Amino acid sequence: MTAYATATIDSGFTEHLMQLRAAIDGRLDELLPAASNERDLVAAAVRDGALAPGKRMRPLLLLLAANGLCASQRHALDMACAIEMVHAASLILDDMPCMDNAQLRRGKPTVHLTFGEDIAILAAVALLSRAFGVVASIEGLRPLVRTQLVEILANTVGSQGLVQGQLQDLRDGKHARSEEEIAATNNLKTGVLFSAIMDMAYLISDAPKPVRSVLQRFAIELGHAVQLYDDLQDINPNSDKDQGKDDGKSTLLALYGEQKVRERLDEHLARAQVCLDEAYGGDVYIGRFLSMLFA
Repeated sequence: MTAYATATIDSGFTEHLMQLRAAIDGRLDELLPAASNERDLVAAAVRDGALAPGKRMRPLLLLLAANGLCASQRHALDMACAIEMVHAASLILDDMPCMDNAQLRRGKPTVHLTFGEDIAILAAVALLSRAFGVVASIEGLRPLVRTQLVEILANTVGSQGLVQGQLQDLRDGKHARSEEEIAATNNLKTGVLFSAIMDMAYLISDAPKPVRSVLQRFAIELGHAVQLYDDLQDINPNSDKDQGKDDGKSTLLALYGEQKVRERLDEHLARAQVCLDEAYGGDVYIGRFLSMLFA
């Protein structure tokens, strides 16, 4: 393939991502209406947390995954927005003084600094509630599928998902841990949401059953890669969030050092690509998307 052909494909894919992102942002704007008056601080905080400029990695991944499985993009768009609401709520809580006490998120002051801790907590609860409402009200899905989607979201957020991962990170992260223990926490803290994304895309498609387990393997590999990448950003002075928040915490970066973590990151991404090839065959969109994210 010539350099011109490659550039044309890359340009087309970049434009496609921009269109998907615009669709996500537009739908989020519709689903999270502006405050009715200046005293409605929760609505303002909800929008500040969810609509702040970010990579939109998770909702874009869901749309690309659903598209590759020939699923309805209309259904996928609302699920993608619900996923972004859950992610935004988790970031608001993760940044709180009682947790990571972060000052900067997505290049701007964290929600609790802008609106206060009380409003930040209420905004996170409101975002989670809205996410469940959005998924439960998607029209055109079979009732069983809709129930399964809500159940997946509940399990992802709950005490055996993101909540458990955050607890382990806060409490166990202060003590020396083995590689296996750190990986288990990383999977709960980060991987479960990717597992939910791929499962939700599968459920609204007509993909054969064996594909489901392949997509779950992909999600696990991607979750580990994203967490390692996030750990590396903690020492990156050009990051758009606080640095040094992992100081004193038992992470793979602290255990093995930067070079080995970068090698592990590449290994996880390589295994993730193998899963994509198995699940999607010639579809390269997700793989290209990941290459852009981890470049």
